[in-house]
Amino acid sequence: MDKMINIKINGMPCSVPYGTTILEAARQLGIEIPTLCYLKEINEIGACRFCVVEVTGARSLVAACVFPIEREGTEIFTNSDRVRKARKTTLELILSTHERKCLSCVRSGNCELQKLCKEYGVDDEGKFDGDKPVYEIDYSAAHMVRDNNKCILCRRCVAACNQQGVSVIGANARGIDTHIGSAFELPLNATSCISCGQCIVNCPVGALYEKDDTEKVFEAISDPTKYVVVQAAPAVRATLGECFDMPIGTDVTGKMFAALRRLGFNKVFDTNFAADLTIMEEATELLSRVKNGGVLPMITSCSPGWIKYCEHYYPTELDHLSTCKSPMQMQGAIIKSYYAEKNGIDPKDIVSVAIMPCTAKKFDCGRDDEAGAGYPDVDYVLTTRELGRMIDTAGIIFKILPDEECDAPLGQGTGAAVIFGATGGVMEAALRTAAEVITGKELENPEFHDVRGMEGVKEASYKLGDLDVKVAIASGTKNAKVLMDKVKDGTADYTFIEIMGCPGGCINGGGQPVQSATVRNFTDLKALRAAALYENDKNRPHRKSHENEDVKTVYAEYLGEPNSHKAHELLHTSYVARPMFNK
Repeated sequence: MDKMINIKINGMPCSVPYGTTILEAARQLGIEIPTLCYLKEINEIGACRFCVVEVTGARSLVAACVFPIEREGTEIFTNSDRVRKARKTTLELILSTHERKCLSCVRSGNCELQKLCKEYGVDDEGKFDGDKPVYEIDYSAAHMVRDNNKCILCRRCVAACNQQGVSVIGANARGIDTHIGSAFELPLNATSCISCGQCIVNCPVGALYEKDDTEKVFEAISDPTKYVVVQAAPAVRATLGECFDMPIGTDVTGKMFAALRRLGFNKVFDTNFAADLTIMEEATELLSRVKNGGVLPMITSCSPGWIKYCEHYYPTELDHLSTCKSPMQMQGAIIKSYYAEKNGIDPKDIVSVAIMPCTAKKFDCGRDDEAGAGYPDVDYVLTTRELGRMIDTAGIIFKILPDEECDAPLGQGTGAAVIFGATGGVMEAALRTAAEVITGKELENPEFHDVRGMEGVKEASYKLGDLDVKVAIASGTKNAKVLMDKVKDGTADYTFIEIMGCPGGCINGGGQPVQSATVRNFTDLKALRAAALYENDKNRPHRKSHENEDVKTVYAEYLGEPNSHKAHELLHTSYVARPMFNK
């Protein structure tokens, strides 16, 4: 049992385990100590000095986020005059080099710096204004914009990139010239950035943001010559409500479809359909590899951040990847082929829009070999955040919308499709179908709990008929490295591997609603969001991809069978080895 230490915080007695930080101890008493740089288990560096507090016996103020409580009888003051003045001065110093264009900033109203300045009475007079470096904005990446003029050097983006095992950004130069950049000051698109967007969701201000395509989509909707179709990914329904102050983990499926319809899209579809289609193609591909001596283990291909990571860091192992396109791209290909032909629409007139939890999807839709019908499968990708802004701009009161269904025939999805949004979900969906296909028997319980959970790496073994199947799941690309090193050296004795580019999967994607550090540090976002998807799965009439009637119809009327020649032309893709740095 941990040794307990008796202390006082603002005069209130408290008992905490030895080594507990002041930040965590104060939280137990309902006292929120403000932070800027701190992210629990990601960026615990005490760099910004905004969380300073007074501690008896200490000569100077200490950083509450990293200061351990080790002395019996310690007295701590979190809101003294000295503390408040120090914090206000820190904010004024930060603002002295911060571009203060708050009205037009994408984070206005959801900016941690802005909120703290308001709370501490810091105005825009610029008390410490002086030499202010000016940086060229980096628009080079397909998915995001980097504006160092708004950076506060908290290094949360650097820590998030390191957590992903990518580490393409860091602190360059010294003193007043210190800034966040890539090696040799390369633009982001010349590095091995995987477009995951974890830097964006962890940034406290507006220094990093996704490339906004909302105006292009509004223009397409307003163009009478265009037929604008939208699809929404499984994970978006578990997070979109956060854009409108609804509780984390609220399933807003019906309201999401209602909002999309009110925005003026001609048809509103569900990417769940394509998730089920992906399982049919991927499971068939896996069984073919097993029976015919193909390359094993086969690895999932639905996460574009992971695919780009593999192309950069494991280019010799690309033949392990499933050739299936991501569900988003599959849905787009079916819309511009099967759906277009069935409804007599020229695919050149279709504008295909996808609502995704992922910034890497913006890169995904522009990849080569992603135009199954001769036109790009998907024309525009909007993040969950962008959809939230569109809904606000259109004056739609999201919270009072009725629940509505999406359109047929590309809207039906099973429970297996819904759980694609959480780490382990693709694996579980595949196992549900593979088990019944291999054994010819219906599963009594379709749930595979061994592959669920937020652990970085999970393993499980199953006996499916005469086939022994060993599987592995990696959550986030840093954990993918653990499995890929085994694949590379030949010690990976798995049949099938699922890898998600973001920790926790799509529910924690780089395009999801931004939550402040206060929420991220003390709330299990991933668990709450995933729970919404698993509950949705439980309530579905069909929970296995091969039970999807719309998918069956598309095969019967158009594709023939999974992995057919036509299916390969439309639904499968190829990969390319990418250098670590481009000149």
